[in-house]
Amino acid sequence: MSLPASLDQRLRLPLMAAPMFLVSNPALVLACCRNGIIGSFPALNQRDSEGFRAWLEEIQAGLAGQQEPAPFAVNLIVHPTNPRLQADLAICVEKKVPIVVTSLGAVKDVVDAVHSYGGLVFHDVTTRRHAEKAAEAGVDGLIAVAAGAGGHAGTWSPFALIAEIRQFFDKTLLLAGCLNHGHEILAAQLLGADLAYLGTRFIATAESDAGADYKQMIIGARAADIVHTPAVSGVPASFMRQSLERAGYDLKRLNDKSAVDYGEKLKPINDEAKAWKTVWSAGQGAGDIADLPSVDQLIARLDQEYRDSLSRCAQLGQRWPR
Repeated sequence: MSLPASLDQRLRLPLMAAPMFLVSNPALVLACCRNGIIGSFPALNQRDSEGFRAWLEEIQAGLAGQQEPAPFAVNLIVHPTNPRLQADLAICVEKKVPIVVTSLGAVKDVVDAVHSYGGLVFHDVTTRRHAEKAAEAGVDGLIAVAAGAGGHAGTWSPFALIAEIRQFFDKTLLLAGCLNHGHEILAAQLLGADLAYLGTRFIATAESDAGADYKQMIIGARAADIVHTPAVSGVPASFMRQSLERAGYDLKRLNDKSAVDYGEKLKPINDEAKAWKTVWSAGQGAGDIADLPSVDQLIARLDQEYRDSLSRCAQLGQRWPR
């Protein structure tokens, strides 16, 4: 397993809060970084590049007086239909964003631009083929988005996905999918990941931009309520059944694929059923979320659970000697 020098010894827990569309904001990012884990947000959460720049400046100012905060990350959609990619990438280079998370395309030019100032690039993958292409582009880390994850999730078991990626990739590896507790963070490491990648658990926090109804729907959801479909955004993603029904989707036609167009998604949202606005994403781990803590409270809990799990592993080692 491998962590870059810029991350090693800087994290309280081996953990990154995932960038979530219309949910992650500077308050969430700052709370994560101040508590010793990587916070992140999508560039497209601001509706134009100048707004994106303003958020970066707010986050950098908020961390400036902190003693060794964890680094933060920005998610860039590397897809031909995203008209802001080059402008947002240029701002990342200008502001020297520590970590750039790329999605829907691993492009060497993007990797080279981030590497030009010493930044890291982590790339979302759901299959071995995607992972191999990203490795060829020179990324510093891969985010294995396994079955059951929220957002643009894959369908592979974490056991299979991690095992196949580790056959050819020895750099930083993150695992996403149904992770809510400290013992699950440790389990991700035992499988071969360096860091856990939590999304849905951070939607249900005080600092996130998710509305009260969204957060309550997560608390009330179960794994069986999560629908994996390409019908909303054109890329297979996980959504809560309740929000799909409320937005008028025909659950019998959720295998029908819509067009992928990030330029369209950047236009002002007037239609209440617009992708991601009222069609709410969550992972299968929603079935194990029952509260809305602050980020401070959540990370303190995760930290205690993680330490307890390490002790339990030591006890198991004594119970099952070689």
